[in-house]
Amino acid sequence: MPVELKGSCHCGAVRYSVLSSTPVPYQLCVCSICRKVGGIGGSINLGGHTETLKIEGKENLSVYNAVMDRDTPKERRASSERNFCKKCGSMLWLYDEQWPELVHPFASSIDSPELESPKTMVCVKMDSKPDYVRLPEGDKKVYQHYGPDSLEGWHKKNGLYKE
Repeated sequence: MPVELKGSCHCGAVRYSVLSSTPVPYQLCVCSICRKVGGIGGSINLGGHTETLKIEGKENLSVYNAVMDRDTPKERRASSERNFCKKCGSMLWLYDEQWPELVHPFASSIDSPELESPKTMVCVKMDSKPDYVRLPEGDKKVYQHYGPDSLEGWHKKNGLYKE
């Protein structure tokens, strides 16, 4: 059975809930986008079923489409939409029309339930991490780009997928 995740921004102007089959925060991204919008340590996305997303305070939402390959001839806007509170700036979830059935809440915005800690943290986008950014303590797998497992695949492989 999917888990109901309840989240909010820091100031409380936006609150949401979504059902998740992939509720364990296992993958920390330290790319420049995640560090700049999510904080120095990067961000961790969970998975949710888009059709179950319920939002209070929609009028306080804004969307950011990240700039890819900034300051190069290949500069472009990402198709993914990072939804955040326009009052306090808290990142809430990411949505991409390429996968319309999925929404990706930022683990940092989840209020309940208490999220389970993974046995091993997967750290991705090391090719974008500056030296001053420290990785979390504990068991971890580190990848220059992305690891071999999708969010769903990792949860299924580790017996954590909630059908």
